[in-house]
Amino acid sequence: MLQRLRRLSTKILHKNPWWEYRRDEYVHPDGGHGEFYYAHTKGAVFVIPELEDGRILMLRQFRYLNQRESLEFIGGGMKEGLTHEQAAREELSEEAGYEAHELIPIGWFNPMNGASDEECYVFVARGLTAGTAHPEPSEEFEPVALTIAELEQRIAVGELWDGMTLAAYALYRTIL
Repeated sequence: MLQRLRRLSTKILHKNPWWEYRRDEYVHPDGGHGEFYYAHTKGAVFVIPELEDGRILMLRQFRYLNQRESLEFIGGGMKEGLTHEQAAREELSEEAGYEAHELIPIGWFNPMNGASDEECYVFVARGLTAGTAHPEPSEEFEPVALTIAELEQRIAVGELWDGMTLAAYALYRTIL
C-alpha cells in the first residue's frame, strides 16, 4: 500500500469568489519536507440533460483563456449551503432554462488532480420542462442539441475539447 502524504501546514496565497490558491507543506515518502501549490475549490456540478427525442442538450460559450468557443455540458461551481443535487438543479435552470423531473447522480471526478482538489459531480437530467434561462451577467450561452453520434463526431474533430465535459461524458457512457 502506498504511503499517505502528511500535510504539515496550509497557507492561502490568494482568494477569489471561485477558488483559493494554496501552498501546503508536507512530508515526502522519504521523510523529507516539500511544498505543494494548488487551487482549492468548493467543487462543481455538471448536468447532462436528455431531451425527449433522445438528444443531449449542450451549451456553446466563449472561453476567455483559450479565446475560442467551447461546447460543454451545463455546470458550474458549488455555492455555499447547497447540496450537489440542489446546485445541479440551479445550474440547469440558470444556464439552460430547464427544470428536471428526475436528476440521477452518475459519478464524480477530479479534473486535474496534480493542480486542484476540485471534485466535480455529474448528473443526468430527465423529464425536462422548458422555462427561461437566466445566466449571470458574465455568461452567454447558445444551446445545442446533439445525438450521441453527433456528439462523438464533435469530439473526434476537436470541436468538443473541454476536459471537464469529456470526463463527464466518459461517466455518461457507462450508463448507456
